[in-house]
Amino acid sequence: MRKVSKAGLSLIKNFEGCRLTAYKPVPTETSWTIGWGHYGPDVKAGMTIAQAKADAMLVEDLSKYEAYVNNPAYVPVTDQLTQSQFDALTSFCYNCGAGSLRTLCKGRTVAQIAANITKYNKAGGKVLAGLTRRRNAEWALFNNTVARRD
Repeated sequence: MRKVSKAGLSLIKNFEGCRLTAYKPVPTETSWTIGWGHYGPDVKAGMTIAQAKADAMLVEDLSKYEAYVNNPAYVPVTDQLTQSQFDALTSFCYNCGAGSLRTLCKGRTVAQIAANITKYNKAGGKVLAGLTRRRNAEWALFNNTVARRD
């Protein structure tokens, strides 16, 4: 099974940041987030963790998202992806979830995936600058180029 590279890990860490106290990135979130963007019902309000725990959670979470990108049921073109494209989709899945990954990739070529990745920049129906920056960075990594400025 393919794994995310240092470039992909760097992109994820750059956008997630590491917070050792639980928080909600946007008010519409139902669950809390902690560490390097670990999200879910196991994270509670007021929860704190050590850096080593945050790093361990990231490794565990990444293996789950890498598995989605490696799975043709989610990414039918997975065997055609370059390492940069795999990394970009792993970051995308880490941020948007497996359902959005499947929607992005279903019935699309590699080029069509690239053309649509930046459209996933909304939370609660509103465009967020942080999501726009992240999708542009993922698009740039996917295309192995410099980030778009639009």
